[in-house]
Formats: sequence, C-alpha cells, structure tokens
Amino acid sequence: MLISPEPAARSSYRLSKSRYLSGLQCHKRLYLEVHAPGLATKPDAATQAILDMGTDLGELARRRFPGGRLVSAGYRQSQEALAETTELLHDSTIPAIFEGAFQFNQVLVRVDVLERVGVKDLGQPTWRLVEVKSSSKVKATHVDDLAIQSYVLKGIGLALAEICLMHVNTQYVFDGRHLDLDQLFTLRSLTDMVWPRLPEVATRLGAMQAMLEELSAPAIGPDEHCHSPYECPFWDHCTREKPARWIYHLPGSSKTVVHLRELGVETIDEIPDSVSLTAVQRRVKENREWVGEGLRSALETIVYPVHHLDFETFMPAVPKFVDTRPYQVIPTQWSNHIEQPDGSLAHAEFLCRDERDPREELAVTLLESLGREGSICVYSSYERSVIERLAEDFPSLRKDLKRVVARLWDLHVIIRDHYYHPAFEGSYSIKTVLPAVVPSLSYDDLVIRDGGVAACEYSRMIFTVSDWIEKAQIQEALLRYCERDTLAMVELRKELRKRAG
Repeated sequence: MLISPEPAARSSYRLSKSRYLSGLQCHKRLYLEVHAPGLATKPDAATQAILDMGTDLGELARRRFPGGRLVSAGYRQSQEALAETTELLHDSTIPAIFEGAFQFNQVLVRVDVLERVGVKDLGQPTWRLVEVKSSSKVKATHVDDLAIQSYVLKGIGLALAEICLMHVNTQYVFDGRHLDLDQLFTLRSLTDMVWPRLPEVATRLGAMQAMLEELSAPAIGPDEHCHSPYECPFWDHCTREKPARWIYHLPGSSKTVVHLRELGVETIDEIPDSVSLTAVQRRVKENREWVGEGLRSALETIVYPVHHLDFETFMPAVPKFVDTRPYQVIPTQWSNHIEQPDGSLAHAEFLCRDERDPREELAVTLLESLGREGSICVYSSYERSVIERLAEDFPSLRKDLKRVVARLWDLHVIIRDHYYHPAFEGSYSIKTVLPAVVPSLSYDDLVIRDGGVAACEYSRMIFTVSDWIEKAQIQEALLRYCERDTLAMVELRKELRKRAG
C-alpha cells in the first residue's frame, strides 16, 4: 500500500475533526478553542453524561466487527497512535481498526471503525469508514464529520470503498435476553452524500488555518448559530458584555429577533410599539408583574384533595428491560404531595432502587397513592405522556391509569395564561417561576437540581456505582429533588391564590 506524503504545512496549528466542525459552525469558536480554551464553559453533568453515552455506544459498536483491533494510544499520544495505526494497516490479518489515528495536511483524525473490505489493483486493500453516533438518525453535521475523515484518509492514499454512519435504531425491541447488535445499530452508507463535499474541505481548511494565524479572534457576534448544530461553550464569554435586556433574550420565534436586529434594536426596551409581539413577548417588554383577571377562577377549578405529581425518568440508549426500545422513556420515581381542604399536607414517594424494570410497580404504587378523588396537579404535559405510555404497556392497569389522566390539572397552563413576573424573563420553567413567586423556596440547596442530571445519576446509581454509601447518597438526592418539584407546586398555588385576591 502506498501512502502519499503529507504536504508541507501552511500553518503551525493542527486541526482535528472536532475542531473542523467547530470551524464550520463559527470561526470565532475555533479560534478560541485553539488560542483561549480556558474561556470555555465546562460541560454540565447532563451534557457530560451524553458525551459519555456516545463513548459507551462506540465501544459496544465494535462488537459488530469481530477480530478488530483497538489503537490503545490515547488522544494526547498522537505520535504513538499514528505509529500503532500504521502497523495495524499493514497487517492483512486484522479485519478492522478501532480508533485509528491518521494525519494529512495538518489535520489529525481518530476514526471509530476502519474495516478492511477488499483488495484493489496491485494488492492495495480497500476500506469501509464507519462513524458511530448515539443519535437515532442522520444529521447534516454527520456528513461533514465523515467528509473531514474521508479527506484525510484519501489524502494519505487509502482506498475507501464505502463511507458509513452507524446510529441507534429506535425501532429495535429488546427481548430481555440477547442484545442484538445488528438490530440495535443501523448501518447507513453516506458515500454519495460525502464524496461531493470533499472538494470543499481543502478550501475550508485553508480559510480556518489563515484565520488562526490572525492576532485576534474574528469579530463574529453571538446569534442563533451559537446553538446549532451544537451549543457553543464560549457563549457566556461572548455575551458577557451584553445588556441584561438584550434583544436575544426575547422569547418566541427567532425570526422576530432577526427582524428587530435588522431594525437596529439592541434591547427589549427599545422595541417599537409598531412591532407585532405575542402576549408573552409583550409581558417581557412591559417588564412588570401582571395578574390576569381570570387567575382566581382558574385556580378555583381544582378539586380537593389535591395531589401534586411529578415523575423522574431516564432514557437508556441501550434498552435494559424486556419489550423496550432504545431511548424509550422509563419512569423510575414519583413524588406526590397531597393537600386536604384544611391545608394539611402529606407526602408519598416511590423510587426503584435496583436493576429490575421499575414501571409496573411504579404504576401500581402510584395508583394507590392517587386514589380515586381529587385533582392531580402537574407542571407541563410530561406526566400525561408518561401515564399514557404506562397505560399502553400494562393493559391490566389501563382503565385506572386513564382515569388518572382525566384528573390531571396543569399548573403550567394556568400560570402561562394568567400570570407573569419580570423575573421569569420570558421563561415559564418551574425552575424560573418558583424563585420568582416563592423567593423562600428554590433548588439551590439541592445536590441534584434538574431532570437531566437526575436521569444521569439514576442510571449511574443502578448500573455503575457499586459502593453502597454512594448509592444511598444518590438515592437521597433523587428523592429530595423529586420531592421539591411537587412541593414547589403546592407553594406556587398557595402564593398565586394570594396574588389573585
């Protein structure tokens, strides 16, 4: 096999596929990643868990290629990884290389799977490039990801017979016994989509390298591009000098924000009266507390005893239980604060603490706690969707669960339609609403403070953590977080009744 020599470097800055994708999103993001990485905001626990899940799926996907060899050198050991990869490339007995390192034109890539599929003229092997993603479908950024890898492999002289994406198949149903990797993963050829992009890669790389040679970052203002296709870790840095009432914070359609910026509007307070705004946008612009005339009557539609219900769930990419699919929502715990007409309050809760399927026991205990009387206060339609799915999965409980659905009373809708506080800043998330309406109660004192982290911690507690003390700490944190969600609804209703007069 002949490998083309790498051309003379035009720049001292070596890129990777992740940096190339950053450059496609925003040149300023790439500049900061290279020259000032310390300005980035570190990923939160939920984001890190998603990254870890992708790593775990990549390791699982390797089992689809028996006999393959992993390049053991780490990502910081580039020279060792390149040497190890070269050795494996020349060993014809190895059918696939995992995490192979390849470098061309100052771009270093690590390839998830490079599978040996045949032989060309003069005995040169042909290869199939496979990128593994935790997503459930092909995205535009995946094509760019494969394009930069193909550019490098083609540049060093490797013959690519096919360029593929391997992603999760959400239609796969786990039988509870054998994990069928051929069904769990979908392997799709994107060769016809990737090849036309290769001529653009060299041009884009040249522009990125030239930009990196500049003495300062390009003057690119924060905008919608900062969130697509990925959340930029430099958002906080790039927006640190923006005014508190920056126009970008206006909720609703981004088209409105774009139109206002074209008019030269920088802050929400500067929005001309002639511009058409939604009801929520008008409230944000007015920036004062608003109590709708219908708030009191809306609150009085509730029926005692009032149950305040919240679920926590997780969505494993690899199904864990019989007859479940990848990324299926699995409820794992509930909290219920029950308020009587005299104001007395009781609390009940459930949390599955082991590896068994929690759904049926969760549903049975929930029905016992909710009884057959009173409204069930929730915040958003999420609880409805969870209960409806439980009704589908457990026919024997279907009638009782459908009765529960009929009793749901959504506090989110009541607040959205009848109340606004300036501290909401256009958001009706309970995490925003609670401290604004009930300043004495928030989530700041909790170990777990949002649902994404709760899902990650539950999965870690059940399937990873072995120390019983750490398990107990996670369990307690999960229970207190879910309890706070339902207590929040109790206190919000109480305070809103006062403000309704």
